[in-house]
Amino acid sequence: MKQVPIISLEEAALKVKRGDVLLCGGFGMTGNPVHLLDALAKTDINELTFIGNNVGEPGLGGGKLLRNGQIKKMIGSYFTSNPDAVKAAQGGEVDYEILPQGTLGEAIRCGGMGIGGFFTPTSAGTILAQGRESRMLNGVEQVFIPGIRGNVSFIRAWKADTAGNLTYRLTEQNFNPAMATAADLVIAEVEEIVPVGQLDPNNIHTQGCFIDFLVEAKLQESDLGSSASVKGSLKKVDEARMHMAKRALQELKKGNIVNLGIGIPTLVADLIKPEDGIILHTENGMLGVGPEPTDGSGAMHYPVNAGKIPVTALPGASYFDTTTSFGMIRGKHVDVAIMGGLQVDENGNLANWAVPGKPLLGVGGAMDLASGAKKLIITMNHSEKDGGAKIVKSCTLPITAFDAVDMVITELAVFEFIQKKLVLTELMPGADLATVRSLTEANFDVAPSLTTN
Repeated sequence: MKQVPIISLEEAALKVKRGDVLLCGGFGMTGNPVHLLDALAKTDINELTFIGNNVGEPGLGGGKLLRNGQIKKMIGSYFTSNPDAVKAAQGGEVDYEILPQGTLGEAIRCGGMGIGGFFTPTSAGTILAQGRESRMLNGVEQVFIPGIRGNVSFIRAWKADTAGNLTYRLTEQNFNPAMATAADLVIAEVEEIVPVGQLDPNNIHTQGCFIDFLVEAKLQESDLGSSASVKGSLKKVDEARMHMAKRALQELKKGNIVNLGIGIPTLVADLIKPEDGIILHTENGMLGVGPEPTDGSGAMHYPVNAGKIPVTALPGASYFDTTTSFGMIRGKHVDVAIMGGLQVDENGNLANWAVPGKPLLGVGGAMDLASGAKKLIITMNHSEKDGGAKIVKSCTLPITAFDAVDMVITELAVFEFIQKKLVLTELMPGADLATVRSLTEANFDVAPSLTTN
C-alpha cells in the first residue's frame, strides 16, 4: 500500500504557484480547508484563479486571499454573502464567473472523471447561458458546460489513513469529493491521520489514488464563521409571513422530498411535525433535515443547511456530496421546492437571483431547483416596497427559470398555473379581490371556486 506524504501547512502552501487555478472545497466555512488557505495567505503567491462555491466569509479562508489581492479571478455560484467579493467585483479588482451551484459541481466532476463536458437544462435561455452552445435534447433546451480542472485542489476531510483514503462527516462533503479528483495536485487537510487499516473500507468516500499530500490540522469553532452557532439564524417572522408558510405547508404530502429556499420558505420547516412524514432536502448534501439544535451549538457538532445554519439530523437522515445532491434535483427526485421570488410573470417564468445595479454574484442552487423540482412553489410579498408589482406580465429582472412556477403564495393571494394560465384560486386572510387586481400587473383568471382562507 502506498504511503501519501504528510507535510506541513507551510510546505503545502508552497505547492501553489503564481497564476495557478486553485480548486477549494467547502460550503461557506463548512468543509472548508481553512488552514491551508490561511497558510497560502501568508505567502506572496498571487494571480490565482479561485474556484469554489464561494470565497468564504470576510477574512476567513479564501476571504483572506481576496483581501490580500492574491486572487485575479473567482469562479463560483454564490459570492454575494461576502461584502469583500461584492466590492472587488464592482470595483473591477477581480474578474468573476457565475455558474449555478449544481452546474459547478458537475463540471468539476467531469473534469476529474476525464469527461469533456455535459449538457444541462439548468440556466438554458438565461443570461448565464449567453455565449454557450445549446441544443434541444429530448425536447428540452440544454446548455453545454465544459469540464473544470485545476492545477491544485485544497480540500478538507475528517479522517485520512496514511494511504490517503478519506472519510468526511456531516455536510462537510459538499464540493470536496469532486475536487479531490479534478486537479493535477491534491492536498487534503484532515482532522486526524490514522494508520492504514483503521478506516473501514466500506466507509471511505475518497480513495487514496486521488490524494498527493496530507496535512493534519485541527478544526476550531473560530474556523466556522457564521456556522459556529445558531446565533446568526434570526428569522424575520410576522403574521403575514407565517400565513404564507402555513399555506405552503398545505401543499406538502406525507413522503414528499422537499427543498426549502431561504427567507419565507425557511418558516415552513418550523411548522413540519415528525408525524407529517415530510423529508427535507438541502442542496449542500443532506436528506432528513431536522430543526435547529436546541443547545445553541454549531457546525462543530451538527450539519448545516443551505442557509449555512446548523440543523439536526432526523432518524434515517443521510449525507452526500454536491454532485449527488444536484443529481437528485435535476433527476426529478425532489418532489417540491419552495423558494422566494423577486418576480413571477403570467407565463410561469421566475426571477429571483439578481436585481438591477448590483453585480450578478449569487445564483447558488436556485436555477437547478427551479428547473429540476417536480413542483415549484414561490412564496413572496405581493408588491415591492414602493408598491410596484411583483406578479407581472413579463419579468424585467434576470430570469432564473422559464415556465417553471406551479404556484405563487403571497400575503394577499394564492395563484396557480392551470393549463399554462395564471389563475387566482384563493384569497389570503384579510384580502379582497379588488385589492389583488389593483396590485397585480399580470393578467389572470379567477377560479369559479375562489375561496378565502
